[in-house]
Amino acid sequence: MPILDAPGTADFESLLHDDDKAREYLLARTWPLGDPFCPRCGHRKVYSLSGERLRCASCKYTFQPFSGRWINNGALTPSEWLRLIVLFVEERSVHQMKEELGLSYNTVYKALTAIRFAILAHALDARQLISQATGLDSYLKGNRLTGGPREMRMDTIPVYGILRREELVFVDLVPGFQAETLFHFHMNFHLKLIRSGNLVYTDRYKEYDALMFCGNDSLPYEIIRRYDEPPHIDAVRDEFWEYAQVRIKKFRGISCQRFPLYMKELEFRFNNRDKSLPEILAAYLCALVPSTD
Repeated sequence: MPILDAPGTADFESLLHDDDKAREYLLARTWPLGDPFCPRCGHRKVYSLSGERLRCASCKYTFQPFSGRWINNGALTPSEWLRLIVLFVEERSVHQMKEELGLSYNTVYKALTAIRFAILAHALDARQLISQATGLDSYLKGNRLTGGPREMRMDTIPVYGILRREELVFVDLVPGFQAETLFHFHMNFHLKLIRSGNLVYTDRYKEYDALMFCGNDSLPYEIIRRYDEPPHIDAVRDEFWEYAQVRIKKFRGISCQRFPLYMKELEFRFNNRDKSLPEILAAYLCALVPSTD
């Protein structure tokens, strides 16, 4: 079913090529109660300056309507943002998106990173994920995506667990576990490891259907044993895992630093597969970037 025919998106298509309407739509999600407020202190008494600037009457912070929000990370017009959201929901490649939008590869890539961070920031475990434990905190400087990936080694590459709760799936950071932990369990306690490129996953572990991490070329993949029997998550043909594996291959060359962004995206898509994703994503992009302090 085409994404624009999904429930609740009947009027979405009319916004895609009208910048004024697209801006009104996004501002309605930026300030859902109708009145602007300060993105720094939350005070609701603000006054207008020239050039669409606003100033907080309390802390005197001068800001633009989208200041401090994920959507402010990317040089796109409002209608380009909405068109990008639709292409993202349709799972187009970056190259297809840049051709469709007439933008550079780097512009599209940065905007997609903002979308993925916005998705992750709305997860229940967002604060745990945007931290030193995952390295995602290194991408943010204040509320701007201007950082870069931190180098990761076997003793710092984080491990994630796949947890099913009825029809929902959760991709959790496993505290205290790194890639070397799983290699240790594999060698000394016979925890089954399966490698697919730089993706390594395990048999069932405690409440998790599988543990997993995305490695790099520094890891000793050669010590991973071969098995005749598949791990639990493959044996039961888990719906989410089959869905995720197909898409992980399409992403091509995921780094261990960006791995949680892609896994939380897949968690979001799977758990919201019967909902109107463009409207949800537009609201996520207009949300404030959380403080990592």
